Amino acid sequence: MLQQIMTAPKQIEFREVPVPQPGPGQVLVKIMEIGVCGSDIHVYHGTHPFTSYPITQGHEVSGVVAQLGPGVEGLALGQKVTIQPQVVCGQCYPCRHGKYNLCEALKVMGFQTTGTASEYFAVDAAKITPLPEEMSFEEGAMIEPLAVAVHAVRRAGDVAGRDICVLGAGPIGNLVAQTAKGLGARKVMITDISDIRLEKARALGIDACVNTRAQDLGEALTACFGPDKCDVIYDCAGNDTTINQAIRCARKGSTIILVAVFGAMAQVDLAVLNDHELDLNTSMMYRSEDYAEAIRLVQAGRVRLTPLISNRFPFREYLAAYEYIDDHRESTMKVLIDVQK
Repeated sequence: MLQQIMTAPKQIEFREVPVPQPGPGQVLVKIMEIGVCGSDIHVYHGTHPFTSYPITQGHEVSGVVAQLGPGVEGLALGQKVTIQPQVVCGQCYPCRHGKYNLCEALKVMGFQTTGTASEYFAVDAAKITPLPEEMSFEEGAMIEPLAVAVHAVRRAGDVAGRDICVLGAGPIGNLVAQTAKGLGARKVMITDISDIRLEKARALGIDACVNTRAQDLGEALTACFGPDKCDVIYDCAGNDTTINQAIRCARKGSTIILVAVFGAMAQVDLAVLNDHELDLNTSMMYRSEDYAEAIRLVQAGRVRLTPLISNRFPFREYLAAYEYIDDHRESTMKVLIDVQK
């Protein structure tokens, strides 16, 4: 079978390797679609702090069950599935208390261990999440980033009836905004400095879309929600500008949740954070219940994934996919790799 390997930043090779055989408790998955995410881009540019080379990428994925290893029950040949890419120890305090997304020895497929960018991939059955038969493989490959959004939104508790602001209208920000609406938020505002991304959010039903180059965030919050502003601000951009905008403009006593990953040490105005008694919280990946909720939201039509697809590339054109993303930064939302083409 064919396997992708990034040997160094901006260098990708394809190698013929044997099809793996699933061991006890494992499943062999025929990989259909792989999504490219922002973290993959960091690996491509050599700026991911926790990834070394060579590495086979791929963690946003869909496929079909091709073979069942000994002892596997509850799955069927030909069944549509996705894969949770965390590799955890199962022994540390977070793992023992159901928070395996915070495993002390966490590894993620495609970053610290082999990813799914192969024609076939053997994986523990426990990491398999079945997909509805009517769901497309493209949507299936986007359940992983949607699970990120679901986990992030639910870090604030029940958002039903609450007012929400999302900073950053990229793929994760868009999905956080859609998820908040899908989970019953009263009103959702999203911000960005890209009119293209804001227009995409508007087309997907987000209530207010604000370009913060043209309008101050504090003024926009008051204009959208009134003098009480919003209940929760999600930072999906992840830079000093946005996190400090959130701290400066949030209603006193409200909540800020950091969803994005900072690439450098942040300079944060802790004096204002303290003075306004703001709750600054964070979000890390997802768990099985977030996958289940993500699938439910798509099935119910409360989150739309297909409009976020910007382009598709055949497997052997993996490098071209990265080059496309670099050349179309502002307009690109989600690029998919068709592994079987």
